[in-house]
Amino acid sequence: MEKEEAITEPAISLVNVSKTFAGVRVLHDVSFDVLPGEIHGLVGQNGSGKSTLIKILSGFHEPDRGSELLVRGKPVPLPMTPGLTHRYGFAFVHQDLGLVPGLTVLENLRVGRYEPATGWRIRWGGEREEARVALGRIGIEIPQDARVGELQPVQRAIVAVARAMHDIAEHEYGLLVLDEPTAYLPRDAVQVLFDTIRRVAEAGVSVLFVSHRLDEVRSLTDRVTVIRDGRVAATVRTADTDEDQLISLMLGRALGNVYPEEHSQPADVGFGVLGLTGSLAQDIGFEVRRGEVLGLTGLIGMGQEEVPYLLMGASRASAGAIRIGGQALSATEITPAAAKRHGMALLPADRQGASGVGAFTVKENVSLPVLREFSPGGRIRHRRERSAVDGLLQEYQVRPPERERRLATLSGGNQQKALLAKWLQRRPEVLLLHEPTQGVDIGARAEIFDHIRRVSESGSCIVIVSNEYEDLAHICHRVLIFRDGRVVNTLTGEALSKDAIVAHSYRS
Repeated sequence: MEKEEAITEPAISLVNVSKTFAGVRVLHDVSFDVLPGEIHGLVGQNGSGKSTLIKILSGFHEPDRGSELLVRGKPVPLPMTPGLTHRYGFAFVHQDLGLVPGLTVLENLRVGRYEPATGWRIRWGGEREEARVALGRIGIEIPQDARVGELQPVQRAIVAVARAMHDIAEHEYGLLVLDEPTAYLPRDAVQVLFDTIRRVAEAGVSVLFVSHRLDEVRSLTDRVTVIRDGRVAATVRTADTDEDQLISLMLGRALGNVYPEEHSQPADVGFGVLGLTGSLAQDIGFEVRRGEVLGLTGLIGMGQEEVPYLLMGASRASAGAIRIGGQALSATEITPAAAKRHGMALLPADRQGASGVGAFTVKENVSLPVLREFSPGGRIRHRRERSAVDGLLQEYQVRPPERERRLATLSGGNQQKALLAKWLQRRPEVLLLHEPTQGVDIGARAEIFDHIRRVSESGSCIVIVSNEYEDLAHICHRVLIFRDGRVVNTLTGEALSKDAIVAHSYRS
């Protein structure tokens, strides 16, 4: 997207914005401007500092001393607060949209914004008119009485944009921040949302568009700021910058040849998937050799995150078949209990919500999958249970090795090692791992890698779904790249590197 340039005062300016957490500086003197009516892209690898910057703008984080934010050339007090963001015309649409599925479109647009009559009674006629104006402002017709949970994904995204736009309508120049708004939208719906965003910008509102999808950034934005390692690598005119240049700015080096030929390594296949389909994943098929570590990755919302839960029966597949050894299973009928019986194990990314129970002790979490082994005749042999758990805590170097501590009191890395011990004690034939090293310190990460490698060498088939590209490049034999719910590339051998994974993931 390209507009005629005009010299104008920036709508907002970030000047030397920095942020330090526990002595570690994650943002370093970030400075860039967003012009009135401009759609400005913000891109960078995971962990580059984009989210921290957005949280400073929204008032969630307080920046370091010396950071400045200017609106129309005038300093704004920092840290921001909800009152200040509204006063200066800032509105945010986050990836989760912040909508209540059980409420109607009208209620989501107006909740917290009602203008009650005398006696605190809601004037529904007036509220409907406000909702009509909010939707009309972006040229969209959506039934006000429809429940948000029943809308199409793009309609939900547009409701969130309409609400944000209505909040800043009274300001001559507002700022709309869109943080990964298309992550879970199908391709046809993205264009509908983009048309809406363009109308917003044409009305004079500045838009800060955060996305991992470089094709979207290049088609929508006027300029792009690239964040690398907490610093501004460059701010460029989108029309003058191609995709390879953006990726190079994100990586900090030239790409070289990122499309090597795929080559296979013959071995016994222990696990196979055919035609697996869910809400995002479409017709996925792959095989895993015994002793192989297979990585699945891609940008957020591309479908790879759904695969382990479909295979384990935690989410319902609409089609597909699974083969473990010589036995075929239906992906549409498999349950977690059946998957466990056939030698599968899943370590979810949500440690305390899905993988473990934070309020339970370490012992209770670790022994849960094998509790029957300690309960002959229905009575738990606690001494045997304690002895087995103590041995696992030592083997997996969980610190502190205290079985009666609540899981939630351990560090992230030690939680993960305890939960890995929980499943690996079953010696699974197929181990499914979702973000096994997310939020884990470097020491614990090395220990987790060692356990994964040992399990693979014992003959298990391992599938890792992760956005930690460097980890995948070092511990996987192959990595499958997902885009729009499908596998679009396979990297293996010398072609498998962090830079190659980044390049394949970001290319259109």
